[in-house]
Amino acid sequence: MSTYEAPLADMRFVINELADLDGIARLPGFEDVSPDLVDAILEEAGKLGSEVLAPLNRSGDEEGCVLENGVVRTPKGFPEAYQKFIDGGWNGVPFDPQFGGQGLPALVATATFEIWHGANMAFALCPTLTQAAIELLSVHGSDALRSRFMEKLVSGVWTGTMNMTEPQAGSDLAKVRSKSVRDGDHYRITGQKIFITHGEHDFTDNIIHMVLARSPDGPEGIKGLSLFVVPKILVKDDGSLGDRNDLRCVSLEHKMGINASPTCVMSYGDNEGAIGYLVGEENRGIEYMFTMMNNARLAIGLEGVGIAEAASQHARSYAAERVQSRAVGLDDKESVTIDRHPDVKRMLLFMQAQTEAIRALAYYSAAALDMSKHHPDENVRQEKQALVDLLTPVVKAWGSDTGIDVANTGVQVFGGAGYIEESGAPQFLRDVRIAAIYEGTNGIQANDLIHRKVGREKGVTVKSLIADIRAFGEDIPDDNDDLAVIGQALGAGVDALEEATDWIVATYGDDIEAVSAGAVPYLRLLGITAGGWMMARAGARAAQRLAGNNPDEDRAFLEAKMVSARFFADHILVQAKGLCHTVTRGWSAVGRF
Repeated sequence: MSTYEAPLADMRFVINELADLDGIARLPGFEDVSPDLVDAILEEAGKLGSEVLAPLNRSGDEEGCVLENGVVRTPKGFPEAYQKFIDGGWNGVPFDPQFGGQGLPALVATATFEIWHGANMAFALCPTLTQAAIELLSVHGSDALRSRFMEKLVSGVWTGTMNMTEPQAGSDLAKVRSKSVRDGDHYRITGQKIFITHGEHDFTDNIIHMVLARSPDGPEGIKGLSLFVVPKILVKDDGSLGDRNDLRCVSLEHKMGINASPTCVMSYGDNEGAIGYLVGEENRGIEYMFTMMNNARLAIGLEGVGIAEAASQHARSYAAERVQSRAVGLDDKESVTIDRHPDVKRMLLFMQAQTEAIRALAYYSAAALDMSKHHPDENVRQEKQALVDLLTPVVKAWGSDTGIDVANTGVQVFGGAGYIEESGAPQFLRDVRIAAIYEGTNGIQANDLIHRKVGREKGVTVKSLIADIRAFGEDIPDDNDDLAVIGQALGAGVDALEEATDWIVATYGDDIEAVSAGAVPYLRLLGITAGGWMMARAGARAAQRLAGNNPDEDRAFLEAKMVSARFFADHILVQAKGLCHTVTRGWSAVGRF
C-alpha cells in the first residue's frame, strides 16, 4: 500500500511562481522569509506528515474514538503524535511572536496545513479549529482574554473548538437556544451543542470552547446571539489550571469518515452553569464568529487539496503496479500495468490536474490574505481583502468538491479493489465527504458568493479579477502549441464567467430566486476559471523555464506541469460555457419544480 509524501516540488513551484513569495517577503515583518527558509520548513513538515501522521491514518480510522465516563480516548498513537506536533512549534507558524508564534506568512502556514490534511485529516482537524479560535481572539478578544488564553492556544498546549450548531439550529443559527446569564465579571452558559469537532479529547489538559449563546437581554433571532470563551478547565489569574467547568461530552457521533476525530455532543450547565467570558460586546456574536468561520472555510478548502493529493498518490502507486490486460493498439500479448491504458491515464491526469489547480488557488488566496493584513498601502490592503472575501467561498466549496471528485476517481482507478476497505481508497472519499458540509454547506457558500460578494457589490471585485485573468490570457504566447490551446480555453472561460457575472448583476435586483438557482454552477464556473488561470500561469512559466535550457532545471517536473495545464484546459476549463448556460437559463425548470 502506498504512503503519503508531501508534494514538495509542486508546493515550491506554486509558492514561488504563482503565489509570489518574493512579493510576500517584501511586506513589513516578512523580510527574512526566503525561499531557502520556506524549503526548510516544508522539508521538516513533510517528514512529520509522512513519518508520524500518515502511518496513523489507517489505524486511526479502524480504531476510532471511545467515550468512557465522560472522557474521550483517541486512537493509539494520536496523543503522542500531537505532542510531536506542538513540540515542533507547528501550531504557531502564522501567529504573533508576542504570544509565542513564529510570525510567518499565511502562505507558509497554508502549505504546512495541506501536509497535515494530506497525511491525516482526522488529526489535522484539531489544530485547524485551534487556529481558527486564535484568529478569533486575535481580532475580537480583549487584552484580558488574550493574556489568559492566547499563549497556550498558540503553542497548542491547549486546543480550541467552535460551538454553534444545536439539534434544532443547523445553518439557521437564529434558532440557537443556548443561553447566558450574567454573573459578576462572567456569564453562566447553559445549552447543548452538537457536531463539535474535538470537543473532548486526550491531547491536552484544557480545551477552550468558543460558544454562541443568547444574550440575557438580547432580541430574538440572530441579532440576540453573543460569543463566549468557555474553558473546559477554569484558568486562575496566575495562568494555572483550576476547577473543572460545568460542561461535558455526552456522546460521540458515529460518522461516515474521519473516525479518528471525536465529533462530540456537548452539554453546558447541567449544574450551576458553565462559566463563560464574553468576547467583545453582547449581541455581536455572529459578526465575531464569522472571523472564525472564514478562517475555517479556507482551511476546509485545504482539506480538499490534501485529500486530493493523498488519493492521487495512492491511485498512481496502484496503477503502476496493477497488471491487467494488453496495451491498446499493440500486438504484444503480454498484460501491462493499468497506467498504460488511455482511460486510466485520463483518470490519473484528472486527479493530478485538479489537485494542482485547487492547490494553486488556495495558495494564491493565502498570499492575498497576507497582503490584506501587512501591505503598507491601505488601498492595497482593502483591495486584497475584497479578493480574499470573494475567493473564500470558492476555495472552500470548489476545493472540497474537487477533493471529493478526485477521491471518488481514485476508487474508480482501483476498480473492484477500490470498493474494498483494505485497498485504502474508500477512506479518502469517506473522510473528505464532510468537507462539502462543514462551516456551511457548499450551497450556502455559493449563495454567500452570489449575494454578498457579487450581487450586492454589483460585481466590482469579481470584474477586477476577470480583467486580470483576461489580461494574462491575451498575453500568452501562441508560438507553443500547448500554450496556444490553453490561451484559447482561458479566453473562452473568462468570456463565460463575464457573461454569467453580468447576468447576475443585472438580474439580482429583479429576480433573486433565478439568481439563487444558479449559485452553485456559478461558484464552480468561477472556480474552474480562476483555477484555469492558475494552471495557465503555471504552464507559461514552465514553458519559459524549459526554453531556458538551464541544466539545473527539473525538466521532468516542468514537462509534467505542461501536461497538467494542457489537460486542465482541454478537459475541465472547457466546461465553462456550459456552466454559464446553466447559470443564466437554469431557473426555467427549477422555478416550475
